[in-house]
Amino acid sequence: MNADAFLAAVKGKLIVSCQALEDEPLHGSSIMAKMATAAKVGGAAAIRANGPADIRAIKEAVDLPVIGLYKRGDSGVYITPTFDDAAAIAGAGADIIALDCTDRPRPDGVDLRTLLARIHDELGKPAFADVSTLEEAQAAAEYGVAMAGPTLSGYTDARPMTTDPDFELLGAMVAALPIPVIAEGRIHSPRQARQALDIGAWAVVVGSAITRPRTITARFVSALMDDNPC
Repeated sequence: MNADAFLAAVKGKLIVSCQALEDEPLHGSSIMAKMATAAKVGGAAAIRANGPADIRAIKEAVDLPVIGLYKRGDSGVYITPTFDDAAAIAGAGADIIALDCTDRPRPDGVDLRTLLARIHDELGKPAFADVSTLEEAQAAAEYGVAMAGPTLSGYTDARPMTTDPDFELLGAMVAALPIPVIAEGRIHSPRQARQALDIGAWAVVVGSAITRPRTITARFVSALMDDNPC
């Protein structure tokens, strides 16, 4: 699937992130495949998934496009940090390669422009830039990514972590970038998802609020103990 076909399929729609790390009760490719199936039945237009095993299982279970990533570690640049990681998820069937496009150094020392060129030329896959600032998004667009999202806002030193989505950065990206902007990051409710579209997002990715029962439960527990619940 090329970038134009993917973007046409998801415009104005919901992309569900189906991920569970090793320390989570729902970890496992067969479980993520069922989660993706449930998301499709609910009306999701695409899936975002982590790692070759999950991506392969999800592609076998549903006929939706998949944004693939490969989390390697849990600090620094760990979302699809190297070309080998991108190649692994491309081989598993990912239609789009999502990767950290922040200005932080990559673990193998390869610069972002070179990595993106290899993804485009050798894998023939469109790239989704996960960024934390407008400047990073602009650089990624210059290097040829097909789409970008404020996924990493608050996860670097560039911007503070917020409880809710970084709508300020989303709006700045929509206004400044020549490529579609896909909202992602701390979208907790349908109202916030709708707000992201109203700001101008091409589509909306929601993960934890749909697919992580542990996180959802913790939010309810916290609200019950708070005098001002969200």
